[in-house]
Amino acid sequence: MAAEPEEVAWPSNYFNYFTEVEERFQKARGTGLWLMSPLDWALVEAWKNAGIPLTAVLRGIDAAFEKWRSRKNRIQNVNSVAYCAQAVLVEAQVMAGVARPVGSGKQSAAPFSLEELQSYLRTNVADLTPRADYQEIAAGLGRLADEAETLYRDLEELERRLTALEDKMIAIARSHQTGDQLLQARGELDRQLRPYRGKMTAEQLTMLEKQYLDRQLLETNGLPRLSLFYLK
Repeated sequence: MAAEPEEVAWPSNYFNYFTEVEERFQKARGTGLWLMSPLDWALVEAWKNAGIPLTAVLRGIDAAFEKWRSRKNRIQNVNSVAYCAQAVLVEAQVMAGVARPVGSGKQSAAPFSLEELQSYLRTNVADLTPRADYQEIAAGLGRLADEAETLYRDLEELERRLTALEDKMIAIARSHQTGDQLLQARGELDRQLRPYRGKMTAEQLTMLEKQYLDRQLLETNGLPRLSLFYLK
């Protein structure tokens, strides 16, 4: 089994979360290039938002693949992180009360500069300003950009404020979504999720569905993600 990373303080663990999961899944799969699907991204985001420790996710991926390799009749490769959902839940339960949750502890250095943060915020302001329905969101981002030097010292607070703005942006986009568009998005979600429903709890499925539909709504409308994770 691959070595596990030490649970480190926010923001390091926060920004490593997606990268570590993607890399561990690719390594465990062991079949060359593989790209995370919208369903995969939504699931990992749901785990992160639920506070499931990164170590539990990585252990779950390893455990799921070990079980898969032990089977005599393996017809297809594992093509989605969702295959590991049940094993991740088991590992999270084992670690409950043991591992330090994501977001606790002393902050460590940010993986980006103040200038990169300001540029990221200003770029999103520029993207949203021409769109009449999102001027309030653009104005809020502009205020954060003006306060960036102060907020750079408290990225958790900045992330909370960005999340609030993104939630408002999603609500506006959803108010313009037609019934047919929502039905199409749900149909695609059901198609992708069908093989893995039995591996997830009702709570996991509810959270995953929300993350997936929110992500698809933003992409369909050409709207930016506001989380600091997307600062690359």
